[in-house]
Amino acid sequence: MTTTEHDMYAGSTETSEGRVFTVSGQDWDQIAEGLAEDDSDRIVVNMGPQHPSTHGVLRLILELEGETVTEARCGIGYLHTGIEKNMEFRSWVQGVTFCTRMDYLSPFFNEATYSLGVERLLDIEDQVPEKATVMRVLLMELNRISSHLVAIATGGMEIGALTVMTVGFRERELVLDLFELITGLRMNHAFIRPGGVAQDLPPGALEEIRGFVELMRKRLPEYAALCNANPIFKARLENVGTLDLEGCVALGLTGPVLRSTGYPWDLRKTQPYCGYETYDFDVQTWDTADSYGRFRIRLNEMWESLKIIEQAADRLAGLEGAPVMVADKKIAWPSQLAIGSDGMGNSLDHIRHIMGESMEALIHHFKLVTEGFRVPAGQAYVPVESPRGELGAHVVSDGGTRPFRAHFRDPSFTNLQATSVMSEGGMISDVIVAIASVDPVMGGVDR
Repeated sequence: MTTTEHDMYAGSTETSEGRVFTVSGQDWDQIAEGLAEDDSDRIVVNMGPQHPSTHGVLRLILELEGETVTEARCGIGYLHTGIEKNMEFRSWVQGVTFCTRMDYLSPFFNEATYSLGVERLLDIEDQVPEKATVMRVLLMELNRISSHLVAIATGGMEIGALTVMTVGFRERELVLDLFELITGLRMNHAFIRPGGVAQDLPPGALEEIRGFVELMRKRLPEYAALCNANPIFKARLENVGTLDLEGCVALGLTGPVLRSTGYPWDLRKTQPYCGYETYDFDVQTWDTADSYGRFRIRLNEMWESLKIIEQAADRLAGLEGAPVMVADKKIAWPSQLAIGSDGMGNSLDHIRHIMGESMEALIHHFKLVTEGFRVPAGQAYVPVESPRGELGAHVVSDGGTRPFRAHFRDPSFTNLQATSVMSEGGMISDVIVAIASVDPVMGGVDR
């Protein structure tokens, strides 16, 4: 390749694809000047690797004629973590610590699908305590709200609606405060584990959750007032990133992208898990199959999540003192956490028992923590409805204490296929809107 331009910001090179320009934010006229002597209006632009509403690093290779996109391709792999491979070298419980970091905007869904798969292999699905299951639903729906808030906030920011961004992150902080109260962490929780959850709700958590629901019922209408009928907002989103039902099914797209076509596919209703069939809520759809419809679906889904959270909180109020981990001590994680002088650790009574009263308890604790439990040979796949669509963990066991294979069907990876279909034929400014409406998280794409 030979450099033909000396513009430090928009250098072009001759390649087999033609002249390629790397654009880094300067005025469009500067690039146009570089084409003054060229008869062709076709240029290839690298958009990224950067962060256009993708919650991670994505590279887009765009072929343009003027400002119209004639071809769009995704370049992924810039955030690769090797999480799936790493899980093969850790115990079944330690795997939760890895997979929670994939789609880091919806960590509880990663933990839930993995734990449900391991429980199916262990054949203990019926033994998981009710309180643990209700807590899982509560945390997942809180997480759905926090994830949708980021999708709406960053999507608004990309088109210049900065107020949408500030109020979105304002509300998300409230959800993360609840996560910190319940799990001790704002993200990367490793809280949902095979057999149940790591610990019980702390005192006062239900009151905080109810207070959050009450506050959100007042705050959510702000988004509707800012966006729903805003002519500028609608002009940027309507008929942008359009993909009909046939296209979604052909590409395997799920979540709000699929439901924006009017098709009510939601795994919480169609293939219930964690007792979702016992909760009262509605599947949200739209009939425009465009970016605006996906925005409205996410807004409406937050209202439905508040309904589920309220029902879960009522159930938890009647389960005071109930167990949150499976009774089988060969599987149950042995820690009994308590708030101590060091912030948080094992309760003193638990330490006294295993260190001073029972040699068997000490040996069992040591074996379970260092080696882990054995899982019968087999394979399982239990999908859940994450904020972005169908998220499933395919877990395979060879009968040992570690996963033989753990592979995740991440919706961001699958939905990202729609980038070219949604972008080609539109304006370059609409590419960002289309991608924002898909809401991909690159941590889930580059596993």
